[in-house]
Amino acid sequence: MDFQTSVKTCLMQKYVAFSGRAARPEFWWFALFVFLGGLVFGVLDALVFGTSTEPDPHGQATRIFAPLFQLATLLPFLAVGWRRMHDTGRPGWWLLLPVLVSFGLGLIFTGGMLGMMSHGAMPMPGFGLGGFAVIWLIQIALFILVVWWLTRPSQPGPNDYGPQPTR
Repeated sequence: MDFQTSVKTCLMQKYVAFSGRAARPEFWWFALFVFLGGLVFGVLDALVFGTSTEPDPHGQATRIFAPLFQLATLLPFLAVGWRRMHDTGRPGWWLLLPVLVSFGLGLIFTGGMLGMMSHGAMPMPGFGLGGFAVIWLIQIALFILVVWWLTRPSQPGPNDYGPQPTR
């Protein structure tokens, strides 16, 4: 599968298809498209709205094109990643493992602290910089693990998620 076919498949044929399988070229060509599109639309934002370091009155720099592109490609990118995980024989939700761990740890540490403080109890001892460093290292390790899974060869033949994709 080439660049153009991958983009066409992900944006037109399988925009939000989370079932089935996606071969390595389909995923990685589309990932390159999303990366390059983000760069192009970021430059377009800078050309149209300027690169002033002074934000607008609401404290935000004006950017429209890059965020719209990112929003438009979010679901197709998640879908092709999900299908790519299926192609390696893994459940698609494993793609979200780093996000789920971050969300869970955030709930544990912020929710627990807020709940204790609202009841007048002594807050937990500070999580500290060391604790945040450990969470950061866990996140980096999980991210590397997911990227490694996405680079693995296709599981030969049909698997629980469908027939092997054609290249």
